[in-house]
Amino acid sequence: MKTHTLLMPLDMHLHLRDGIMLENVAPLTAYSFSGAIVMPNLVPPVTTLEDVTAYKERIMAAVPNDFFEPYMTLFYKNYDKKFLASIVDDVTAIKLYPAGITTNSEGGVSSFDIQEMRETLEAMSTLGIPLCVHGETDGFVMDREAEFMTIYEALATNFPELKIIMEHITTKAAVDMLDKFDNLYATITVHHLLLILDDVVGGMMMPHNFCKPIAKRPEDLDALLSVALEAHPKVMFGSDSAPHPREKKESCGCAAGVFTAPIALQLLCEIFEQYDKLDNLQDFVSDNAQRIYGICPEFKEVTLEKRPFVVPESYSGVVPMYAGNTINWAIETVD
Repeated sequence: MKTHTLLMPLDMHLHLRDGIMLENVAPLTAYSFSGAIVMPNLVPPVTTLEDVTAYKERIMAAVPNDFFEPYMTLFYKNYDKKFLASIVDDVTAIKLYPAGITTNSEGGVSSFDIQEMRETLEAMSTLGIPLCVHGETDGFVMDREAEFMTIYEALATNFPELKIIMEHITTKAAVDMLDKFDNLYATITVHHLLLILDDVVGGMMMPHNFCKPIAKRPEDLDALLSVALEAHPKVMFGSDSAPHPREKKESCGCAAGVFTAPIALQLLCEIFEQYDKLDNLQDFVSDNAQRIYGICPEFKEVTLEKRPFVVPESYSGVVPMYAGNTINWAIETVD
């Protein structure tokens, strides 16, 4: 059987939720990843040092071993420099959500007035705290990310020392931004390397493929593949794995989020092998992130084997992408 080994895989955009959901899904990521950037959009959101500390403790209590590092984030507000200096050793990034743009983002930013944001973003620049951004406007759903490019341009130009991560990019417009500004980086999900809008609503509605930002056009998928497969030095893997109970997905008002955590590495192997780019997967799923964020994860060696694997129908009530279908790679060993 063909095998492929990855060292210290990292998920640079992950939702673990809280409570029972956290207890159910955190072990699935901790099994195959050395670490993950954990999103702060809880209810209420993570906005204080006490919130960060308590949430990290709950995550570690849910993880069955010590070989996983949750890289903690704060929910963006206009923080002052004194506060940011006090938490710089406890967070890896700050996550900015436009108000109401996705799950639990109602308390996000309602105005991108550079002057209103200046104190916080200059302090983050000085302290070396990256800014992770869900980059969408409230316009027509297919245009929301492309419309946000002018905001990225304003942020990158006004704060050239601020490391800005364009999260879960889905468009050619975002790919084109990567090389325009030295301080812009990006994460790409596995589902956005596989899906276009037709896979969500092209025939029957596929609720477990529905996420925000929504999957786009074939030309956008091609652009994402072009930089992911080459492991462009400014892109890294971030699953945006977003668990919801089955009843929240298969309902009126379908919750946004694709759950891929248990099968992300397997799907990435399948994609990169298809294009004869397996040698680049290590950079995409770990090495680029280590360099961009300046992190040194716990050692973990994950060996995957090319053999049929039937994706479970659910994991503790959470339906994964491709539930019940057979994929071509499986995790063989984790050391």
